[in-house]
Amino acid sequence: MPSRLLYLARHGEQDRPPGGSAAVDPAHTGLSERGRRQARFLAERLRDLPLDAVCHGPLRRAAETAELVVSARPDLPGYASELAGDYLPDDTDPTGLPPAYAEFLSGFSERERTDGPGLAAEAVRRFTSVPAEGDRRELVITHNFLIAWLVRHALAAPPPRWLGLNSHNCGLTAILYRPDRPPTLLAFNDTGHLPWELRGTGLPPELRF
Repeated sequence: MPSRLLYLARHGEQDRPPGGSAAVDPAHTGLSERGRRQARFLAERLRDLPLDAVCHGPLRRAAETAELVVSARPDLPGYASELAGDYLPDDTDPTGLPPAYAEFLSGFSERERTDGPGLAAEAVRRFTSVPAEGDRRELVITHNFLIAWLVRHALAAPPPRWLGLNSHNCGLTAILYRPDRPPTLLAFNDTGHLPWELRGTGLPPELRF
């Protein structure tokens, strides 16, 4: 029976200069030293895992994470796709949501609320479809929003439930797709490959543990 096993990993910790800088575009900064360490541990975790390809988002922090993973697997093809990028996956109606979520959603532009959901719908078609024959094993190195959206989709949860699903940097999620049953969430935000001091980054301070 054909299947697709989709591995999702959030990029490593982003480099953020102390105090910030108007000259630095956070959308195009790469990994911090801690982020590079996280990516190397992720690469070691995946070293012997059967994989067909590694896809990553176009932003530098995702590309650098993928580069470190693929460096441990020179036989593994890697490619970039905007479908694995950092975008708003759903123009979620804030009505009835907690004020913090409503405020968060109000910060997105009209274009982001229009373009993002289209990309997310295409990402669902691209990354969750079961091949006609054989098995597909793919790693997608992406961002928090898309991981949350694909987990919500796998669980058939209401669209707003993507909000509040937060992944650690280089946390690993796995979803199995088969033609005769609903998706199976095998793991979410697994950080067993990271030492304690590298866990919890990428989360709001109040959620770190």
